[in-house]
Amino acid sequence: MTANATPDDAAAAFEPLRPKLVRVAYRMLGSVTDAEDMVQEAFIRWMGADRSDVREPEAFLRRTVTRLCLDQLKSALRQRETYVGPWLPDPVVEEERDDDVTLPLMLALERLSPLERAAFLLHDVFGLGFDEVAATIQRDAAACRQLAARARSHIRDARPRFQVEKQRGLALAEAFFVASRSGDMKALGAMLADDVSVHADGGGKRPAATAPIVGFEAVMKLHEQLAALFQEIRSDLVRAGFVNGLPGFITLEADGEFSTTALDIEDGKITAIYVVRNPDKLKHLH
Repeated sequence: MTANATPDDAAAAFEPLRPKLVRVAYRMLGSVTDAEDMVQEAFIRWMGADRSDVREPEAFLRRTVTRLCLDQLKSALRQRETYVGPWLPDPVVEEERDDDVTLPLMLALERLSPLERAAFLLHDVFGLGFDEVAATIQRDAAACRQLAARARSHIRDARPRFQVEKQRGLALAEAFFVASRSGDMKALGAMLADDVSVHADGGGKRPAATAPIVGFEAVMKLHEQLAALFQEIRSDLVRAGFVNGLPGFITLEADGEFSTTALDIEDGKITAIYVVRNPDKLKHLH
């Protein structure tokens, strides 16, 4: 930035970077609302900063957002200790798949320390060198290498090994919707892996299982019960898409609220079903 840059110039420089900054913040926090809040706070700080010495606004702002997220994570982790039932990240639904950070990987990131999470995301996902990572999280480069290496060892199993082909994944998601709502248990059972699991996030605000349901028989029993319920109440498909990088769909339920379903698929079988019903996490879909 030049020494005589005006506030209008500063705002104009910021806005094209906002989507990238939101992506960084969302992957740090798993919350769309919190990510947008962190980026807006960074904007306020940017407008109030001495910008005359800032040669690279993007790097400056990425550092600011990351540090704000590290502070925010401390309170977020405390809140999750009292969260009702399984916690899932806010669903981000896109037409194209995001291969970098899928939902299982985001859940694995929850097991990392905030600094491990930041080092892994900045280096392995966003491609920053360790000198830049070090400047961002205020640790030396060697420590950042260790943080990223520890993170990789913790989350190795969460990285997708065999990506399902895009159209095949979407077709399976739509077939799952039809079978689960119509009560076609034979068709549904043919889609599920033996060790399939269901993780439902209602946040204590809408009905949802308060613990994961694991195993073919238990998941089939759950869907038999749900299918009977769907005969009496509506569950309409809004659209199929990729939910946090996994094939899935948005539905409009009888209570007027959205729900999202994401399917983890391996070798043509559904291994995990992730359902977000907490209305606080679905506001951005309206």
